[in-house]
Parts: sequence; C-alpha cells; structure tokens
Amino acid sequence: MPQTLYPTAILLLEDGKVFHGRASGATGTTTGELCFNTGMTGYQEVFTDPSYYGQLMVTTHVHIGNYGVEDHENESKGIKIAGLICRTFNEVPSRKRAQSSLKQFFVTNGIVAISDIDTRALVRHLRSKGAMNGIISSEIKDIEELKQLLKKVPSMQGLELSSKVTTDKPYEEGAADAKLKVAMMDYGIKGNIVKCMTDRGCKVKVFPMKSSADEIMKWKPDGILFSNGPGDPEPMHNEIAIIKQLIETGTPAMGICLGHQLIALANGIETYKMHNGHRGINHPVKNLLTGKSEITSQNHGFAVSEEGIKKSKNVEVTHINLNDGTIEGIRLKDKPVFAVQYHPEASPGPEDARYLFDDFAKLMEKHKVSKKQAIAE
Repeated sequence: MPQTLYPTAILLLEDGKVFHGRASGATGTTTGELCFNTGMTGYQEVFTDPSYYGQLMVTTHVHIGNYGVEDHENESKGIKIAGLICRTFNEVPSRKRAQSSLKQFFVTNGIVAISDIDTRALVRHLRSKGAMNGIISSEIKDIEELKQLLKKVPSMQGLELSSKVTTDKPYEEGAADAKLKVAMMDYGIKGNIVKCMTDRGCKVKVFPMKSSADEIMKWKPDGILFSNGPGDPEPMHNEIAIIKQLIETGTPAMGICLGHQLIALANGIETYKMHNGHRGINHPVKNLLTGKSEITSQNHGFAVSEEGIKKSKNVEVTHINLNDGTIEGIRLKDKPVFAVQYHPEASPGPEDARYLFDDFAKLMEKHKVSKKQAIAE
C-alpha cells in the first residue's frame, strides 16, 4: 500500500462506528457530542458561537474554508467547537480580504479536525441513531485506546456548560446617553445579539451568569435579555431561580435559545433532549400571532415540552417549527416576557426574525412610559 502524502486521522463514534480521513487543523485528540449543521455559508460564525462549546461539528456542505477567515466575523473570542468533521477542508482561501486561512485559524486555536470523510453517510447515521459522543484523533491510531478515552466523555444530557463560556466580569456597549438600557445575562452570548440592541439605540450591559437579581436591578435596566448558550438547561438551578426573581420585578424580558428554555423552566415547564436537534440557517418557523412564516437560523439540542405548556395557565405558544412542530416561541400572559428558541440575530443566516429586537425595544419603551405615568399619578 503506497504511503499517503498527508497525515491521517480517525473518527470513532460512541456506538463503535469508525471513519478514517485526513488530519486537518491542529494535531491532537478531542472529544464531544457529534452534531451537524446544514448551512452552506457562515462557518466562521458557527465555529465561534459559544452555544457549540463541547461539540464536534459535522458540516454537511462539501467545501469548508474556501473563503478563509476575517476577524470581524467572529461571534466570540476564538473557536468554541471541540472539533470539526468535514468533506473538503480548503486550506487556501479564495477571498482577497481574508486575514488568514481556516487552517491557520484552527492551528492558532488548537482545534483538531478531520476531513475527507463521507459526511453524507455520517449524517445519515446520526439522523437514524441520534446524537452521540465521538472522538477525533490525529495522533492516536489504536482504536481500543480511543474507545477507552471515549468512555470517559460525559453525556450532554445533564451537562452544564455555560459557566465555561460566560464573561468573567460585566462590560458595557452602546452610547452612554441611550434612551433604553438592556441588561444581558451571558450564558454564552453571541456578539451580534449585543450589536442588534446597540444598533437600535440601546445601551447594553452584559452580566456574568452568576450575577444576582439584585446586582442586575441595581443598574436599573429597562429590559433584560437572557442569552443563548451551550449544554443542558435543566441543571442550571441557580440561573433559573434568578430568572424567576427578575421576571417578578415586571421588567420586560426576552429570551433567546438557551434563554428561552430557562424562561420555560422558570415557569414550571420541562425541557427535553432532542433526537438530533436543529442546526442550520434554513429552518421554517410560523409566527402564530401574525400568521406569517420566517426562515430562521437555529442551533439547539434541547427543546421546550409542548405538554408542559398545555398544562400551564400562564404561558402560551407564539411560534412553531414548520418541519416538526416543535415549540419555537413562548410568551407570558401576565408579564412583559417573551422568548424564541431560534436565533433572530442570525449571523449566519437570513434576517427574517430581526423584527423581534424591534418588538423588544417597543415593549421596553411602552413599559417605561407606563411606569412614568404611574409615578406621575
């Protein structure tokens, strides 16, 4: 057998299935839950999204890396995925303004990748068997050794990961004299969520996930946004308790992705782990309040229980997924609080749902006026 011209790598799945391919990125071994993203563009935004922390990303699009990397397209500081699995890993970018290649980006961030994999076969396997853990290695060739390492990897179910990606200390963005102030709880927030509110004339203060309700309310926000983030929402008991306290203040609030799930849990509605989850930039969602549909960007492996909402007297469904009927949006009947499971900021993806940030701004303005009127009376 002739010697290969490139270093090889191995992908081993939890159920024993093995794939052999080409080593791309940094040399090493990495583990995590396998998930797949169907987007054809926006790989840099996906790789730097903190919601993917601890996951091995499978990209279904054939070519990854063809337009290189630009710093301003990062959603956070550095790559957050645990590793990459793709068909073709392009090391030479075609975009003239690219600041570096994807190869350089991965090596700098110490991210292991494997390419030349039949991703169609892999994704069909995951669709059938469901999400599972895996291990990629470009340094260990012994399958038995890899199996032993893989056995030590915890299941995503029951795993709290937001504490791995939240900010260490509060920081502010936006104009100092802004008319509206938004406190954002950082469970793994994307940069463009912050930008979507500052673009609407808001001053934003991003708080670490362990911040108390008193600390947040001391800043006197006009609204509170509960961000996206990685892992299972159910173990986040402290954060759920804080959300309950903040909702009780009557302050307008908005939840995105993990924030949506935490708002549901704070109102006694269960969440569950999905068979595969939704990850891509073409998921159709129907707004039940307007009757209109939108194409959305999504990234989640957990969802809110439909049965739990049916039992609730205080929560109603506002959005549903048109592919599988899962809950995509909720709102409270007695408080100015709403949330969506998908990503209205997109980045990457279509911007159909960015109107939700306008709705949030209007909700804050209305509440602020009502509050002033009540004080005047």
